[in-house]
Amino acid sequence: MIKVLEKACCDVEYNTNQTCCGQPAFNAGFWNEAREVAVKFVKDFDTVDFVVAPSASCVGFVRNYYSKLFENSSMHNQVKDLSKRVYEFTEFLTDVLKIENYGAELNGKATYHDSCAALRECKIKEGPRKLLLNVKGLELVEMNDNETCCGFGGSFAVKFESISVAMADQKVNNALATGADYIISTDLSCLMHLDGYIKHKGHPIRTMHIADVLANT
Repeated sequence: MIKVLEKACCDVEYNTNQTCCGQPAFNAGFWNEAREVAVKFVKDFDTVDFVVAPSASCVGFVRNYYSKLFENSSMHNQVKDLSKRVYEFTEFLTDVLKIENYGAELNGKATYHDSCAALRECKIKEGPRKLLLNVKGLELVEMNDNETCCGFGGSFAVKFESISVAMADQKVNNALATGADYIISTDLSCLMHLDGYIKHKGHPIRTMHIADVLANT
């Protein structure tokens, strides 16, 4: 991600003290613990122009749920300001930098998976596809039910393993039906889940994060 941003002439800083955004604790019902982590997140990124993350899941949480964590708090205005500065990686490339071609090259056929967080939390759909269409040598094909969840859902995969695996099976088989060499997405959580299923079954398809695709020159 940093490689792509620097290619676009961005001055990139990486705060090595940063930690989690707090979403796992929040989703598990531990709001006080989530708030402690979120306070650190707000302070860690208080002085930069933009916060760019290769995960729509984190961005969607900060943008849409921090306001609930800090309702009637002295940090309310800081949180409101942060929500305007935080962007998912592809969203930042297409909507802020307004560049769709990063000189990337990847030979093969790929299908794109719309992560729930990108599609539903951040309203991201066309941007990643525009970026992939500009990758030299890459043929982009759509799979059936591309907006359907892959089955990961964080703790959902642990609590409802059989349902989670069945959803991964459906997603992977839809991808295989396209003849694609790669499943590409914005979220590593989805890709980790799908990759585990693919390796377990020995299917001839790979998962790739879109940042890795765009950094491939």
